[in-house]
Amino acid sequence: MAYNYLDIVNVVNRRVNETELTSSNFSSASGYYSAVKDAVNASIRYINQREFEWPFNNTTYDETLVAGTIRYAFQSDAKSVDFDTFRIQRNDTFGNETRPLIRMDYEEYVQKNLIDDEYNTSDTGIRKLPTHVFETPDQEYGVWPAPDAAYTLSYEYYQLPTDLSAHSDIPSIPESFRFIIADGAMYYVYFFRGDEALADRIKVKFDEGIDAMRTIYINRYNSIRDTRVFRNRASQSSNRTI
Repeated sequence: MAYNYLDIVNVVNRRVNETELTSSNFSSASGYYSAVKDAVNASIRYINQREFEWPFNNTTYDETLVAGTIRYAFQSDAKSVDFDTFRIQRNDTFGNETRPLIRMDYEEYVQKNLIDDEYNTSDTGIRKLPTHVFETPDQEYGVWPAPDAAYTLSYEYYQLPTDLSAHSDIPSIPESFRFIIADGAMYYVYFFRGDEALADRIKVKFDEGIDAMRTIYINRYNSIRDTRVFRNRASQSSNRTI
């Protein structure tokens, strides 16, 4: 069975003993079926709102810098940008290796008058391979110094997923959690049908499923610090050596 928008909608339909949709009548479905389609998207939005940095929403974007241009816009679907991942890619033509960019506060960029480079467009001698990156107040970022060539800059960010539309659209949430999406959709469907008691019960299950996802993807540690204190005769002596 394919994992897509139609599949999840039909999981909900089977749970409430309704006729399943097909790829041919999916787009024209109305009434209850339209409400189920909305419920699936509402469930996915809720899951994505519960955690800013689900790893399955992480993506890398490559920006081709323009010589002399300092400021650039973030991608329109960027929810959370990881500034520790900004780097200039290796380019054998330009003769540079891959190098990470150092994050700089916007206030520092302004107060140190580095911002003058944005107005000094005639002096090409100030253009170099960028070494720093900063976030602007208007949802953009900048690099400094101004680039002297079309370097490729890469950075990672977490996407704002778009609503599913076509029957074959695939959610960004992994298939193994398809039934958590369905649980969330059931919550909205029960409200649509006026059964608040069942809605409240399935909401508890829905939230528990999301918490399980967070345990798998978010609450992980690369290392654990040993905080045990070991005592021996030497440590109890008054003549301790540090």
